[in-house]
Amino acid sequence: MIGIISSLLFLSVISLYAKPPNILFAFADDWGRQASIYARIEGAGGINDVVKTPNFDKLAEGGVLFTNAFVNSPSCTPCRSSILSGRNFWETGRGSILRGAVWDNQIPTWPLLLKDANYHVGYTYKVWSPGTPRNAGIGGNAHEFKKAGTKFNGFSQFVSGQVSRGIDHVEAKEVLYNEVRRNFQSFLRSRKKEQAFAYWFGPTNVHRKWTKGSGKKLWGIDPDDLKGKMPAFLPDVHPVREDLADYMGEVTAFDCALGILIEELEKAGEYDHTLVVVSGDHGPPGFPHGKCNLYDFGTQVSLAIAGPSVFGGRVVDDFVSLPDLAPTFLEAGGVKIPNCMSAQSLWKLLKSKKQGWLDPARDAVFTGRERHVETARPGFLPYPQRAIRTKQFQFIINFRPNRWPLGDPYLLDGPNEPSTNEMESNTRITLADEDAGPTKAWIISNRKNPMVKKLYEKIYGKRPREELFDVMKDPDQMNNLAGNPNYQQTLNKLRNRLLNHLRESKDPRLVEKGKFFETPPLAGPLQGK
Repeated sequence: MIGIISSLLFLSVISLYAKPPNILFAFADDWGRQASIYARIEGAGGINDVVKTPNFDKLAEGGVLFTNAFVNSPSCTPCRSSILSGRNFWETGRGSILRGAVWDNQIPTWPLLLKDANYHVGYTYKVWSPGTPRNAGIGGNAHEFKKAGTKFNGFSQFVSGQVSRGIDHVEAKEVLYNEVRRNFQSFLRSRKKEQAFAYWFGPTNVHRKWTKGSGKKLWGIDPDDLKGKMPAFLPDVHPVREDLADYMGEVTAFDCALGILIEELEKAGEYDHTLVVVSGDHGPPGFPHGKCNLYDFGTQVSLAIAGPSVFGGRVVDDFVSLPDLAPTFLEAGGVKIPNCMSAQSLWKLLKSKKQGWLDPARDAVFTGRERHVETARPGFLPYPQRAIRTKQFQFIINFRPNRWPLGDPYLLDGPNEPSTNEMESNTRITLADEDAGPTKAWIISNRKNPMVKKLYEKIYGKRPREELFDVMKDPDQMNNLAGNPNYQQTLNKLRNRLLNHLRESKDPRLVEKGKFFETPPLAGPLQGK
C-alpha cells in the first residue's frame, strides 16, 4: 500500500490564486485497468506485472489512486456521452449508442460550461466520436489543437515503419513525442494571460490496430513474461500473450505522452495550479471480456487524480463511475452543477485525509450497453445489458438473450468463412462487436478444438437473461451463479436494486419493452444505407 505523503504536499492552493485551477484530462481510448502501480499495491501475479506506466504511477503516488473506477458503458461514444454530460449513458438520447450517435445540444456538458465561465477550452485527438457532430460537447473543430499532426494515434505503426527504414526507434518515438508537445504548447499559447484552461488529451493509439510484435520490439515487453499470469478468459498461448504485450506497449506510449504533458505544465509554471485527471474509456479491445462487455475487464479502468485541493498519497477503494468527473470538474472551476447531472462529484473523496473505503454510499456502480456497431444482425439490433457491481458481486441482465452478444457469427462454418488473416484485420467481418485482432482470430480459428470450444461458446455464444458472479471467489467472472439456489436471496436483492435505479433514472430500456432503443434510428440500418 502506498504510504501517506506529508499532509502539506497537496493541501489546497486555490485560495492563493485569483483564477480557478486548470484542468488537464488525459483520457486514453480503450485503456482499461492496466497500470504497473496496481500490481504494486495489490501484489504480483497478474498481467499488470508487465505493463510500464511510470508517469501514471508517479501522479497516483502524489495524488489519489482509485481502485474501483468504472465506466458507465464499455463502448466509446456512450461512455464519452456519460462523461461529458455527467449522466448515465441511457440519459443522453442518441448519444447512448456508438454507430449512428447524434448529440443533443440541449444537454449541458462540463467543457462548454467551463468555457462559459471564461475557461480556455481545447482538445487534441478524440473527445466524442464516432457521432454527429464530430466531438460534440466540447465545441467541435473550433476547439481542436492539432497543427503539429495526429500521427501519435498510430504510434506503433509509425515507429515500426520508421524502424523498417533504418531509423532508430528512439529517434522515431521522439517525432511523436514532439507532436504531443507542440500541440499542447499551441493550446497554452492561445489562451489569454492568466486565463484558466481545461485541456482534453485523447489519443487513440491504445485502440486497435497495433503492429504485431511491437510490444517487445519497441518497449521490451516480453510476451513470455505473461505466461501463467493470464486471466481465465484469455488463452495462455503465445499469439494471445503477444497480442496483449502489444496492447501494453501502446499503454506505455500513452504514459510517455502523459509525462510530456506534465513536463510542459512544469515548464509553464502551471503544474501546481492544475488538476490532472488520467483514465481510459473502457477495457481492452479485441479480447474476451473486454470492450463491449460488462465484466470487469470491460468496464473497470485506471483512475488517478492529483492537483490543487487534492490531499495526496492515498488509495481510495470507493466505487466511482466516470460520469462523476463532470460535476467534479465543474466544482473545481467554481461553476454551478446543473440539476440534470445525475452523477456525484468526487471532491469529498479528493479532499479527505483518509484512504480505503470512505463513503458508505459509494458501494456500487451501474453499467450498461446498447448498440455498438451496425452489423449485429438480424435487423441491426442492439445487445441491451444493464449491470450492478458491488464489492462482492456482479449482476447482469441481458434483456435480449436470444441475440448474439458480440455480433452474429454468420460467416463461420460456411463456404465463405474468412481466413485467419481476414479475421485479424477486418473488424466487421463477423462477430463485429469485438474488434479484430490476433486474439479473436486465434480463438475463432481454434473453436473446434475441444480445449478451446467451451471458451469460444462462452465468449461468443448467446448468454442467459441473468448472470451473477461472486467476484471475491471468481475474479475472472467465469462461473454464473444465477441458477444456484444458494444465491437466490442475493440475486433478488441485486435485481431489485438495479431495476429500481433504472426506473429512478428513467432508463428508456424499461419503457414499452425498450421501444426507444429497439426502433430506428437507434436500431435498424443507418440512414442512407
